[in-house]
Amino acid sequence: MDAQDLHAELARLRAENELLKARLGKKVVLKVSEKGTVSVYGLGRFPVTLYKEQWWKLLDMADEIRAFIAEHEAELKTKAPKSSPGTTPSSTSQAQGG
Repeated sequence: MDAQDLHAELARLRAENELLKARLGKKVVLKVSEKGTVSVYGLGRFPVTLYKEQWWKLLDMADEIRAFIAEHEAELKTKAPKSSPGTTPSSTSQAQGG
């Protein structure tokens, strides 16, 4: 294997590594907290934690939430994926509620 082949293999492995990191970063996990709440990890920096009654209420509003998002599509931003080293991060928006 010559130097050119090694560089090509290294580039391929780096790309594969970044892909695997991206997949792991998107994993969403549910957990029961010490206080008996349901926490959703993997949506943002902090978990979304609600009591079961709050989750039921939110889930019952799913159609209303979808309609609201569709109605306000032009005003809403999409969270951009994390930028790779050497690239400029784009603007992101993350709503925090409580």
